[in-house]
Amino acid sequence: MQIPRIVLAGTTSGVGKTSITCSIIHALQKRGYSVQPFKVGPDYIDPSYLSSISKRQAYNLDVWLMGKNQVLDSFIVNSKSSISVIEGVMGYYDGFGGNSNYASTHHVASITKSPVLLILDASKTARSIAATTLGFQKFHRNSRIAGIILNKIGSKKHEFLCKTALEKTKIPIIGIIPKNPTLNLESRHLGLISTLDNNTLKIQIEKISKIISKFLDIDQIIKIITNPIPLPQKSKSAYKKPKTTIAVALDTSFNFYYQNNLEALRREGANLKFFSPINDKKIPKCDGLYIGGGFPEVLGNSLEKNITIKKVIKKLAEDNLPIYAECGGLMYLTKSIVSDNKNYKMVGLFDAETKMTKKMRLNYTKGKITQKNIISDKLHYFQGHEFHYSQLDSISSDSKFAYDLEIGEGIKKHQDGLVVHNTLASYCHLYFDSSNYAQIFVKNCIGYSRS
Repeated sequence: MQIPRIVLAGTTSGVGKTSITCSIIHALQKRGYSVQPFKVGPDYIDPSYLSSISKRQAYNLDVWLMGKNQVLDSFIVNSKSSISVIEGVMGYYDGFGGNSNYASTHHVASITKSPVLLILDASKTARSIAATTLGFQKFHRNSRIAGIILNKIGSKKHEFLCKTALEKTKIPIIGIIPKNPTLNLESRHLGLISTLDNNTLKIQIEKISKIISKFLDIDQIIKIITNPIPLPQKSKSAYKKPKTTIAVALDTSFNFYYQNNLEALRREGANLKFFSPINDKKIPKCDGLYIGGGFPEVLGNSLEKNITIKKVIKKLAEDNLPIYAECGGLMYLTKSIVSDNKNYKMVGLFDAETKMTKKMRLNYTKGKITQKNIISDKLHYFQGHEFHYSQLDSISSDSKFAYDLEIGEGIKKHQDGLVVHNTLASYCHLYFDSSNYAQIFVKNCIGYSRS
């Protein structure tokens, strides 16, 4: 199967991968190509930037969460456009577990057999940039590096020094971008700002992409993309006839969802109806509820004021409606969220309080499901990830947990997955197709509808 494609990698985090990836997507679209974006790793926000500029839903490619075969299958099945563009994560060879290449951008580039453009921050170097490039070129026997983009060039002299030094690498320079603070996307929590209902940010992404694209050799990029290595043909899974309805919280507080997870629920027979815990007074008529991650502390005041929907959700939980919540959803279901010395009252389903901290908990997670629950009918090992700036305090001593963690902090002493009634909530984010989570969740929702 011929899929024209390219990977955008960086020597480190913070070199401008997202801005430059958006710019390449913008430039390709101006040439008449449709572009399907992908993001390496478990990140939720960068995909929203890529979706915003491409007008297509971005998909994550994460070997830890999905496994090698699922990464390749998802990439092939979802590459429906003229060109697929993959944004990398961290440094090019940064994988999971120190010396491992596992789950790195290079690993994903190798799985998808994609050419790579390496982005370098040239702001504090000149001739030495050639040594850095040679290191990345020769570090792995097949680096797949097909071009270089120099970011944050300070002057014409600086440009000349870098270009002259890089001649010995024999790797073509695809872009030379001048240093300009206005070309940086604003950040919160490692760049985590959602584009959902954020028109100001969408306009900023468009503006930055338009400016940066002028400094890229799009003809050369297209040349690199053409004549791709063939990939195996994959058929898309059949979708079951809708048999149940799952309400999904989606607004500026809750918007961290893997697109593949939502599609997995639809594939297993779920009709998804979206609602806003901030603006809506009730949730759609449903047989199950999914509350994803996000930043509920940012709009804690608005969530607190919507007393009606909080009461509705708590009552439905007490009536054994299947509810699955991750991270922000977990926080929302506790008694309150304490942030910046303010206490915002939440749903109160769990006898615990959420406190925001300065410590970032960012981990891949691994553990065992120790009791059957609404997404799993068997006890087995799982892999996921967690990213949060909060912790749960004053947890009831008789709280029940569904997960024992080997890797990750979870909620309490390497335990995660709080269970009450027919609700499961965790800091851990799961990829549904890594097991039969979607199938079991839908099955439980159907069972609730018949009870």
